[in-house]
Amino acid sequence: MRVDKYLWCIRYYKTRNMVTEACKKNHITVNGQVAKPSKEVFPTDKITFRKDQITHTITVLDIPQNRVGAKLVDMYRKDETPIESFQHLELLKLSKEHYRKHGEGRPTKKDRRDLEDFSLDFEEDETE
Repeated sequence: MRVDKYLWCIRYYKTRNMVTEACKKNHITVNGQVAKPSKEVFPTDKITFRKDQITHTITVLDIPQNRVGAKLVDMYRKDETPIESFQHLELLKLSKEHYRKHGEGRPTKKDRRDLEDFSLDFEEDETE
C-alpha cells in the first residue's frame, strides 16, 4: 500500500492530499529515507513524520484494506512516539497562554495590580 493511503487509512491525516503535501515538504520518512507519496509500505516498516509540532514514529503492523475506525487503528500500527514529545507540546501551550499580544489593549486595573504585586514580590526575593 502507498504511504499516503496508509497514513490516511489509519487516521493520522484527514485527506490523502494532506499526506501528499507533507511528503512534498519532506516531513515523512520510511525506514530513514524521505518518502514520496507513492512509496510502498510493508509490515515492519518504520514511518516517521512531523505533524502538529510533534515527530511521530510508528511501526507498520498490518496493512488495512481501506480506512478504518478509530478503535481499530491500533491493530495496524504500533506508536513509538516518545511521551516527552507530547509533554513538551503541553508546556509550549501553557507558556503561550499567559502571553499578551501587542495591541490587544491595555491590562485591566485588576491585571495591572496583579502584575505590580508579582513584580514587587520578585524584587523582594532578589534583595534578600
